[in-house]
Amino acid sequence: MTMATVSALPSSTYRLQITADFTLFAAAELVDYVSALGVDWVYISPVLRSATGSNHGYDVVDNGIVDPARGGPEGLAALSKACHDAGLGLLVDIVPNHLGVADATQNAWWWDVLMHGRESKYAEAFDIDWDFGGGKLRIPVLGDPSEGSETVYDDLTVVGGELRYFDNRYPLAPGTADDGASPREVHERQNYELVDWRRADSELNYRRFFAVNTLAGVRVEVPWVFDESHAEILRWIREGLADGLRVDHPDGLADPGGYLDTLAEATGGTYVLVEKILEGDERLPAFWATAGTTGYDALADIDRVLVDPAGRDRLDAIDSGLRGSDQPVDWKSLIHDTKRAIADGILNSEVRRLEREYHASHPHTEHDLVVDAVAELLACFPVYRSYLPSGAGHLHEAAELARHHRPELADTIDRLLPVLLDPTEPMAVRFQQTSGMVMAKGVEDTAFYRYTRLGSLTEVGADPEEFSIGVAEFHRRQAERQASMPGSMTTLSTHDTKRGEDTRARISVLAEVPDRWSETLGRLRELAPLGDGPLENLLWEATVGAWPVSADRLHGYAEKAAREAGDSTTWTAPDEDFERRMHALVDSAFENHEVRGIVESFVGEVEDAGWVNSLSAKLIQLTAPGVPDVYQGSELWETSLVDPDNRRPVDYDIRRLYLAAVDAGAHPLVDDTGAAKLLVTSRALRLRRDRPELFTRYAPLEAFGARAGHAVAFDRGGAVTLATRLPVTLAAAGGWGDTTVVLPGRPLVDVLTGRRYPGGIVLLSDLFEKYPVALLAPVEED
Repeated sequence: MTMATVSALPSSTYRLQITADFTLFAAAELVDYVSALGVDWVYISPVLRSATGSNHGYDVVDNGIVDPARGGPEGLAALSKACHDAGLGLLVDIVPNHLGVADATQNAWWWDVLMHGRESKYAEAFDIDWDFGGGKLRIPVLGDPSEGSETVYDDLTVVGGELRYFDNRYPLAPGTADDGASPREVHERQNYELVDWRRADSELNYRRFFAVNTLAGVRVEVPWVFDESHAEILRWIREGLADGLRVDHPDGLADPGGYLDTLAEATGGTYVLVEKILEGDERLPAFWATAGTTGYDALADIDRVLVDPAGRDRLDAIDSGLRGSDQPVDWKSLIHDTKRAIADGILNSEVRRLEREYHASHPHTEHDLVVDAVAELLACFPVYRSYLPSGAGHLHEAAELARHHRPELADTIDRLLPVLLDPTEPMAVRFQQTSGMVMAKGVEDTAFYRYTRLGSLTEVGADPEEFSIGVAEFHRRQAERQASMPGSMTTLSTHDTKRGEDTRARISVLAEVPDRWSETLGRLRELAPLGDGPLENLLWEATVGAWPVSADRLHGYAEKAAREAGDSTTWTAPDEDFERRMHALVDSAFENHEVRGIVESFVGEVEDAGWVNSLSAKLIQLTAPGVPDVYQGSELWETSLVDPDNRRPVDYDIRRLYLAAVDAGAHPLVDDTGAAKLLVTSRALRLRRDRPELFTRYAPLEAFGARAGHAVAFDRGGAVTLATRLPVTLAAAGGWGDTTVVLPGRPLVDVLTGRRYPGGIVLLSDLFEKYPVALLAPVEED
């Protein structure tokens, strides 16, 4: 078979999580379905060898080989061939920022560093402060002594030329003789020091991915490190196995822009996307060699145009009442405090390393003041990071806010600023790498679980303080996307989203029915009390949003949400009594007849509106500017919760069945099967792929009439998207009535239903007779 031509820029992508249970060979077998759906690039999770048992692949342990457990080099070749034979491209996720070190025996670079210390060739590859560790690499793995041991060192053994601590294995330095020394004495002779895991917060001496001790930062800015860590990746591009790359967490790198330049040169300028979270009106650095982001910014805009602004005050009042306050939560104050807690807590090692960098060249400043001031600047930093000299204004903004919060630190902050603004200063480089860690852990992984007035707004890449946006603002943002980065990805669900797209779509309905939600929540709290009002709201929102959902899934979500929030229980010190009540709350939704009845009754009230939101969001995402990604399985209802729930296996047999049915002419009802969503997804994807000339611009279309505000309509250069927003209030007002839209003056066909329209002025009630969305295309000549 002759290989079909692959487009240089995808019209769409389909994300697949490659695991030991769903290998590259399995993905190859799925290419025919993905192609039939209308996608033209397959997009896969990391496939370099990762830690044994990893279900995500971001803990790469050997960047020189495709993971045998995921199909190995043969599997990648099979997937690539299947894609290219079908005319599809292949986009591969890569992880330049860190390597997995949980099991030292699996990572040859890390093992060599442990064996040879700072003399190892690979010592330069890892970001280690050897002097702070007294010449040793600190590994935070020791716990309390096991039963029968007087000290933790009694649990060390020397076996087969290795030092072992339970299942953890470490090499012995060359020349370490078996001279009868005790395991503790052998340990003291090594180039590493096993320390209490609790010391990681403040005494670690290597850079990590966020606060994950088992992911060690890699210095890809060192030329030979880039070359060795990317040799296999560059082979994929050079040999035509892969057509593009998705770069994970570039904010962790010393110089993201420089890295992207190096990558572009090495790959000949292949299609590259970056996993970058933008805050507010922040824009991607224009000088980066990338087509754009992985789409969280688009997700936030699409969600918010479907949220009713009229519900804000009532939901604020509900949330305030749950907290025993008469004032809404101040989001900026909340995240300042959560970020400061992170800087003082699990990421204090990074803060203290910044202090050491400063004192290396400024030895006469009081240490505690520098630590305090750095932590405060990180807590006040408004975005994930700057890219000096670009973004220097963010540091000035942080300094101004830090002086306001802590005026006694003003002099120290003023002394730090010139250093932090100088791109050549090691402290400035490290501060940029650290600010994103503090933001991610303080906001996404803490504040998002505390700020619970409307759970659909607390999503990765979104600003929960922005409650909703109007149609005009939505159009403005999409026009800007079309003009600035048309190759940037758009998404609604990912392996990292806190809730699947359709879970959020249903939760957003609460903004239209806040009084009913208040009544329902109050009754549920009476029947299953927990004693943490905001968390109860979060858990019941999740229950309603994902229903029907299994008890196991909800128990997993509740535990993660409560411990991440850290108000009533934590990961490191779980409150057993509280968690017992929390799990009882989850059980009540399944075992208590009255509680279950309330949940199911409320879901019955909002599920139709949730489905309208879902179809509107999906059609908008698939047809708006950018390259739309369909996360695995989300062509049917995607009602997952936070990972690992959103990485569950997908039933592709049912999806193939439904696709065959709609291709045979079925027009499914909007119901719990989700087949209507698959119809919308496949027709939109096929139109983008087969008629790209219809997607060359972005022009808002205006609706007229009393219900005009309930329509989102735009012309992409021939293809016209129409979607419904705020369906509950629309229905309460009696429907569309005489509201119209002015279409291009030529014959058009709705590719969802096959119905034809003459163009010009058309009633929205006619356009939305079958579905709450419509996708119109010019009628093709026979």
